[in-house]
Amino acid sequence: MREDVLMDPGNNLRQVREARMLSKAELARRAGISPLTIDRIEEGMPCRIATRRKILLALGLKLSEWRKVFKDK
Repeated sequence: MREDVLMDPGNNLRQVREARMLSKAELARRAGISPLTIDRIEEGMPCRIATRRKILLALGLKLSEWRKVFKDK
């Protein structure tokens, strides 16, 4: 893949995480998942609903605010 082509990862996780000034490692620690999982999700890989739930709660969001982070395909 060419680096100059912008990718739409299918979610806003990176933007929301950075707005809260959290590193991948810190978000992963708070969510109880691996930093590699955070990295994969930010790159557009799918994840389980349970993982989404952990991430939302770790970001301090309500479960009903899932659309702020994840896009439904």
